[in-house]
Amino acid sequence: MGSEPLTLYLVKRLELVIRARMDEALRPKGLTTLQFTALTALRRRSGLSSAQLARRSFVTPQTMNEMVRWLEERGHIERTRDPANRRVLLLALTPAGETLLAECDPLVEAIEAELLAAIPEVQHPLLRQSLELGYNALA
Repeated sequence: MGSEPLTLYLVKRLELVIRARMDEALRPKGLTTLQFTALTALRRRSGLSSAQLARRSFVTPQTMNEMVRWLEERGHIERTRDPANRRVLLLALTPAGETLLAECDPLVEAIEAELLAAIPEVQHPLLRQSLELGYNALA
């Protein structure tokens, strides 16, 4: 193996710095990166079960159950029974959750803009495509 770090190491290092920066930016809004990720997943697709939301948010079902309780107690999400399966609770953003995300979006977008500013603009589509291909290869 050469002296260059593994690509996996570089990806993990980038993920860690992104997470730290997002946690720092979101803290004044009372959110963590994981909570923000869950809320944005619900914005994209309302009516998910807790297990589905856990998969889309990259956390365990146990972690998601705690997070759902926390987000519901603060009025950011609501749970309703699934008419097709009364044992399943479906999650949705509340108006307060939508408002909170609207306040957080610019904070996260600024971090992404800072990251992308370091990469020539012509390479942005290739970066996104490469990340998607790598994800799909391993997922």
